[in-house]
Amino acid sequence: MYSVVDIETTGNGYRGQKITEISIFVFDGKVVVNEFTSLVNPEQNIPPFITNLTGITNAMVRNAPKFYEIAKKVAEITEDTIFVAHNVNFDYNIIKDEFKSLGFDFKRKKLCTVRLSRKIIPNLKSYSLGNICAFENIPINGRHRAKGDAEATTELFRRLIERDDRFIINSFLNTRSRQATLPPLLDKKVVDNLPETFGVYYFKNTTKEVIYVGKANNIKQRVISHFYDKKKKEQNMCMETADISFVKTGSELLALLLESSEIKKIYPKYNRAQRRAGEAVGLFSYEDQKGILHLAYNRLKLVPNALTKYYSVAEVRNHLTHLCKEFELCPKYCHLQTNVSSCFHYQIKECKGVCCNKESVEDYNKRVKEAIKSIGIGADNLVIKEKGRTKNEIGFALILDGIYKGFGYVDIHQSKELENPEDYQFFVEPKKDNRDIQRILAAFLNKKETLKKASFSN
Repeated sequence: MYSVVDIETTGNGYRGQKITEISIFVFDGKVVVNEFTSLVNPEQNIPPFITNLTGITNAMVRNAPKFYEIAKKVAEITEDTIFVAHNVNFDYNIIKDEFKSLGFDFKRKKLCTVRLSRKIIPNLKSYSLGNICAFENIPINGRHRAKGDAEATTELFRRLIERDDRFIINSFLNTRSRQATLPPLLDKKVVDNLPETFGVYYFKNTTKEVIYVGKANNIKQRVISHFYDKKKKEQNMCMETADISFVKTGSELLALLLESSEIKKIYPKYNRAQRRAGEAVGLFSYEDQKGILHLAYNRLKLVPNALTKYYSVAEVRNHLTHLCKEFELCPKYCHLQTNVSSCFHYQIKECKGVCCNKESVEDYNKRVKEAIKSIGIGADNLVIKEKGRTKNEIGFALILDGIYKGFGYVDIHQSKELENPEDYQFFVEPKKDNRDIQRILAAFLNKKETLKKASFSN
């Protein structure tokens, strides 16, 4: 037995969305045996654009039952049935959230008529309900109203059952299939063809626009995990995903570096953390005439061999304040104070530094070097060698004068001929350096050094 469901809502994506109308057709595969349709008071305003789309006004739902008043009926009529809808995850998750707010766990097996249609009626330009019904000559008596859409979906589902000579519906209901949990616009073959290795993957919408970039140690497993995520952002993203591409990297570090540069290059809709691309301020160190190491900052273009980069003066000053506190550095020698004879800072109660003649220059500089080590990758020329995409190559990240130049791959035998870091420039895929890249590389190198020390101590 099936429950073919359609709902209308207040719109605005998943976040805060409430049901304004619900229609359920209980279907045995041949005929409708029961039906329930009702307007629902969403207990919030219906936006004008939703009213224009559905025709449902605030006045129409003002005296309608609230969801908790029909929840028992919805639970009973769908009990022991398979939940069917066009874009099933949308309707199912909205209803599930309504029940969750009442303290009830709503669980039903699911079938999606979008995904079924893609298998049983292939090669359509669009699998929207309106387009499929037009192709199939199925009338919709009330488009964008719950009853009209549910009734049309029921007839579509009936025809899909009739044509299902390859037992596709049964395969979708197989708990190991995962078909019902895949995004409705995404072909299962795309997921099946994903590799189980290090790399970067790209979620794309119906127009092939990249809407999300991610990195993974196992691309297939990481992609599938998105489909089970309960967060609203993840659900919205998956609903838009129609295709997935990928790039193998051979290692986690190279995947992290590629992910970061791709996010700043593409600016995907659902990536936020690393979207800012530019940096304006560079942090550097120098030694004064007394031999004291200073930390200072200036415009990035004026800083040779910057230790790391920032997006603003406020950001670098906040970081320097943190370093002063963590490593007990003198604010005067971190250029947080100017034109003062002795240092004073609101986060340092009593000066114990070299500026007050309470320690040696050597001891103070040792702490400065520890601070520098914690924030960047230094000013060295460095090749970080990693596993390649195949057993016959190595992957590498190239750093020259403390600046990240990019990453690349070289044949194992050919790599033996490369004696200096500069030699790797001919094999590198150039990438821009920025604060996030520096953070990734610094974390990797610090972790590597920590593991090295731990192995020696054992």
